[in-house]
Amino acid sequence: MSDLSDYRKIIHIDMDAFYASVEQRDNPEFVGKALIVGGLPEGRGGVVATASYEARRFGVRSAMPSKQALQLCPDAIFVKPRFDAYKEVSRQIREIFKRYTDLIEPLSLDEAYLDVTQDKQGIGSALTIAHAIKEAIRSELRLTASAGVSVNKFVAKIASDINKPDGMKFIGPSAIETFMEQLPVEKFYGVGKVTAAKMKAMGLFTGADLKQLSEAELLRNFGKTGSFYYQIVRGIDERPVTPSRPAKSLAAEDTFAYDLRTLEEMEAQLDTLALIVYGRLNKSKLQSCTVTLKVKYHDFKQITRNRSFLAPIDDLETITRVAKELLALNFEEGQRVRLLGISLSNFARETEQLRLF
Repeated sequence: MSDLSDYRKIIHIDMDAFYASVEQRDNPEFVGKALIVGGLPEGRGGVVATASYEARRFGVRSAMPSKQALQLCPDAIFVKPRFDAYKEVSRQIREIFKRYTDLIEPLSLDEAYLDVTQDKQGIGSALTIAHAIKEAIRSELRLTASAGVSVNKFVAKIASDINKPDGMKFIGPSAIETFMEQLPVEKFYGVGKVTAAKMKAMGLFTGADLKQLSEAELLRNFGKTGSFYYQIVRGIDERPVTPSRPAKSLAAEDTFAYDLRTLEEMEAQLDTLALIVYGRLNKSKLQSCTVTLKVKYHDFKQITRNRSFLAPIDDLETITRVAKELLALNFEEGQRVRLLGISLSNFARETEQLRLF
């Protein structure tokens, strides 16, 4: 059996209802109220960016149409996102992380992996460090975070979600394989709604079911991600925490449970996708010169259309508008669409842009 010193010490920190929590912190009148951050329900195609836990009790979730959220929670308070404020708080959180390690891999404004195998303060215990980070976020920023602690990224990320909000979960080496066997397939990396439905149709409901398939069978059924499933269900995830990952493109796409037939349906989905890809653009501190629309039809025919700009863009309104214009230019009555996607590319970092203007 391996010594504990052979394992990496990985922490996944995930802020609790981040945008909504910042709004409640900065606006005391919102404390304890059902708060929804996102597009306003009176506008067509508004989408929920995040919701306070008071709103979540009514079934409100991120990426849900704002009109649907209002139906579920009629007393909800809607506020528009303040991304500049969230980015500043995210920077402050990152400074807290840096007290313990420089191996920090942000996934978004509100979550990150930390490798504390060799921590700066010589504490040695990932659990102690996770507790200290949570307490610093609470006392200095008046916000709460949940933490997952394990020996690899995948398990640490899953663990951080178990005791939300303001939770902590440690899954040690001896417990990982049993934990993975019990994990529902929809919790696995890369498993969206469509893949989960395919797995369940094959009689695969948990990690234990996946474990019964050979790597060749997983590859045949799920492509290259099959190798990842084969490894992770056995507790193996060798992906390092990577502090810097230069992006070539940022994308968001969705395959729908039913074919979209009207331009209005498609535009509502583009609102959601634009919000997601805009959040990733903000997190990466990039500006994009190219917006690309991806459309896959019911017969699996696929097209991509793009528009490029001389000056980089980094605002939600332009991304959304361009995606909808590209869609309208290629829309024909009677077409049935099964997938839409938006991607941004040809990046320039914000610091580089200062030299252009």
